[in-house]
Parts: sequence; structure tokens; C-alpha cells
Amino acid sequence: MTELQRCGWCSDDALYIAYHDNEWGQPVHDDQKLFEMLILEGAQAGLSWITILKKRDNYRRAFHHFDPVKVAAMTDGDIERLMQDAGIVRNRLKINSAIRNARVFLAMQQKYGSFDRWLWQHVGGQPVLNHWNSLSECPASTELSERISKALKKEGMNFIGSTVIYAFLQATGVINDHLTHCPQHPRNR
Repeated sequence: MTELQRCGWCSDDALYIAYHDNEWGQPVHDDQKLFEMLILEGAQAGLSWITILKKRDNYRRAFHHFDPVKVAAMTDGDIERLMQDAGIVRNRLKINSAIRNARVFLAMQQKYGSFDRWLWQHVGGQPVLNHWNSLSECPASTELSERISKALKKEGMNFIGSTVIYAFLQATGVINDHLTHCPQHPRNR
């Protein structure tokens, strides 16, 4: 048997290692944590994940610790303040999207009982466990991420294309894409 090694995307950065080992691929059922990851994955679009991880504490501060009620109540003045905040990605479209998506997120909680319930019903309540041997096998999007992306767009969200949603599903453990030689793959634990 080959020696277990973390997934190839995980660098030697301590922040990345902690994220990989303790969060990525772990099933999340807390609505506020799901909202956080939705916002962070949208912010990451076009950037590296380590960039967002390094700014995560700043995002928590700037977006009220990802309380969707407080984010949904943000005003044009808040947007202008965030556009001056060097601690986050200062992209007006992404900031506006976070606020819009918070409002939709709250509406979905009311409509479905919780965002968690809505999300996990797409996989019958059980994580999708993949068995990729290399990063090259892992897709950037799938039929599942495409379906969820379209459903979220229909609800009114934006900045949630299929690739962003696939990364969100991986991050929240709806899909477990730890490589088969990774210590975090369920068969190795």
C-alpha cells in the first residue's frame, strides 16, 4: 500500500492544512456555516482558495460573522465601506451578491424550513463519496452542481455558477472529494 498523502491541492501552508484536515469534505448541517461557505466560495470565483482563507477572518468581521439576517440588512453605505476594506476582495459585484444571496437565503429558510434541509435533500441526506485517485480525475462541476446552481438561480441567487457550487458542495461535505490516498478519505480513517 502506498503512503497516505494529503490531496494535491493542499500546500504546506498551515492554514491550508488545517482547512483540509478539519473542514473540507466534512458534512455541514448548520445553516450559518453553510451561508458562510456560500459567500466565501462566491468571493473566491476567479481567485485561489488560499487567498480567501487568508482573508476569512476579515470576511467574518466585514459580514457580521456570516449572520444572514445582518448581511441581508446591509445598506449602500455598508457596500461603500466594504469597497474600502483592504481585508476582503473589493469587488462590488461580489459584495452586492453576498447581500442579495443573504436575502434569498433567508427566504429559502422560511420556504423550506432550513437551507440545510433544502440542500441535503439533493443527495438524499447522505454525502456523495467519490473515489478519485488523482486531482485530474476530479471534475470542476457535475450534473449535481449544475442542478443545484440552476435551482439557486431560480430562487434568486447569483454568483453561484456550477463550478462555484461544486466547490461549495466539496467544502461543505455534500460531496467528499478527498483523494483515495488522502488520510481524510473515509476509507483511510
